Amino acid sequence: MLTLRYVMVLCAFPALFLGSCRSADRIMFKPNPSALSTRLPALEVAVENGPLNRIEDEATTDPIQLFQREAKQNLLESNDSSAKFGYVKLQVTEAKLTRAGKGFHVIQMLGMLTPSLLGIPVEYFRTRLRAELQVLDANGEVVGSYVGTGNSNVRVAMYHGYSQTSAPRLADTEALRQALAQIKPQLDSASARLRTRLISTGPMEVSGTAAGYELPPAAASTTQPNEE
Repeated sequence: MLTLRYVMVLCAFPALFLGSCRSADRIMFKPNPSALSTRLPALEVAVENGPLNRIEDEATTDPIQLFQREAKQNLLESNDSSAKFGYVKLQVTEAKLTRAGKGFHVIQMLGMLTPSLLGIPVEYFRTRLRAELQVLDANGEVVGSYVGTGNSNVRVAMYHGYSQTSAPRLADTEALRQALAQIKPQLDSASARLRTRLISTGPMEVSGTAAGYELPPAAASTTQPNEE
């Protein structure tokens, strides 16, 4: 009888990862609302995922989507022409995704998933990362470099959390959003100087390159989450 009960619980577990969980789509790529006091001129936006690259194709595009929205809404001035004055590049230099809360699995099984309905999580996905933002002029010279770190803690639960599919992606983007929040004040304090330097150097001659300088592609990685 006890075995049958466990089988029923295991069969019901997928329900946690379907429509009953919160939707991460609305907040996945939502940038911080604060903008630079002096916006930078139009720049090419680039992202190197580094250790955030994983096998899932969908997840590898998350950092660039978040940073493109951040740059458009808060960092760069709008520009109707095709002229670009360099690059703004975001590079994830360190990242570690972990899963925590194995003890919650036992609680959920013993309680026939009732604890999840009451708000007790199934597990947590946590990302710790370090990111560096560089501003390069039309000659490919780095004129500013700024570093930030982020830590996220995303719960997997029915109604009161996110699905097991979306939680790792949300953990990554939330940690990256925190890192950008640390970087932005540093960038803001230097924005007037950077703008003057970028404009005085002039626009790039060819769209996508800075006077022959090409950004290196992000290194591929198949890092999988560690379990705690």
